[in-house]
Amino acid sequence: MVQLDNDCFAFGGPMMAVEPALALLAGRVGPVTATETVPLTAALGRVLAADLVAPFNVPPHDNAAVDGYAVFFDDLAADTPTLLPVTARVAAGQWLGRPAVRGEVVRIFTGAPMPTGMDTVFMQEDCRSDGATVTLPAGIRRGVNRRLAGEDVREGSVVLAAGRRLRPEDIALAASLGHAVLEVRCRLRVAVFSTGDELRQPGQALEPGAVYDANRFALIALLTRLGCAVTDLGILPDRFETIRDALAEAAGSHDALITSGGMSTGEEDHVKPAVEANGRLDFWRLAIKPGRPVALGRVRDAVFIGLPGNPVAVVVTFLRIARPILLRLMGAAGETPRPIPVRAVFAHKKKPGRREFLRGSLTRGTDGALEATKYPRDGAGVLSSLVESEGLIELPEELARVEPGMTVDFLPFKEFL
Repeated sequence: MVQLDNDCFAFGGPMMAVEPALALLAGRVGPVTATETVPLTAALGRVLAADLVAPFNVPPHDNAAVDGYAVFFDDLAADTPTLLPVTARVAAGQWLGRPAVRGEVVRIFTGAPMPTGMDTVFMQEDCRSDGATVTLPAGIRRGVNRRLAGEDVREGSVVLAAGRRLRPEDIALAASLGHAVLEVRCRLRVAVFSTGDELRQPGQALEPGAVYDANRFALIALLTRLGCAVTDLGILPDRFETIRDALAEAAGSHDALITSGGMSTGEEDHVKPAVEANGRLDFWRLAIKPGRPVALGRVRDAVFIGLPGNPVAVVVTFLRIARPILLRLMGAAGETPRPIPVRAVFAHKKKPGRREFLRGSLTRGTDGALEATKYPRDGAGVLSSLVESEGLIELPEELARVEPGMTVDFLPFKEFL
């Protein structure tokens, strides 16, 4: 069960900076504990629940790295070609069946086990053979073209650590060690809903004053990419009782609840009091643009994450605030996005004391250096800015102005997804 501490922050106090907020979350949110066993074909994107330890060496024996001829290095002449008899042939999946004898050569193929005692392999294109004998050129080094047992994976080593979100290459490695199933954490159960009397479901008629709900679909897509089991609770009207009851009911069967909209302090913003009626808020204002009204709390036993109502702010705050919370709930480790330092080719004035995220893309300057260009429109409702950008330009709290030529951090969207 997810647990958070009991103390809250005063809502009228100063806005919290991003890093202290994330540090707070790290101490207050723990992973769900339920696990299940799934076949390899269903393990992609799941979080490994226990360390995967190699039961044997990979490769399990010394083997040839090329098609050619296996020899004893000490049988070779130092400065002249060596003529030796070819006495056996070993292909991948076969075994010589006896120790090798000094003075013989074994025809060998890529992946085949090295005959016991032999330590070096000549590439076939470097040799001349009539089938019965082979002429081996001088100058080869001892041990060339031989893969050692355990060169890839050593028996008893941790090859995949608990908390890893499994990628195709991880699944391949597990298969190479003979694992048909893996123990993973159960999918995080997340309920999503939007609030607002102005919102309509795509496909419905759009009367004056109404807009289609894009936020919910963005969140469902982001959560699905993250590997969560998502429940779509639709659009809730701006009614305190309706929101309060929907939160309470969803909390009984989900690990996390995510809303968008209704987190400010206007007369029609009911999410904050609805959460407090069922649980508590730990914070609800961050020093961040876009997306100041971001909330974390608890509704009964479920973690609550309240995001802003503007579409760009929803995506930005999900990536930088909600995503780390959800990954921690999932038990996933080591997934902090890595910013790229790039050169700014734009000017931008910023309010000190808050973290700001601009949408932008990368180009190459005349000197080959990466340069960040800013999307020309900054509004938190300009959804096309996300579609037409490659990532986020992250500006730290202390910065007041960006000038062309300055170094800024660029976070590609692919780092999050």
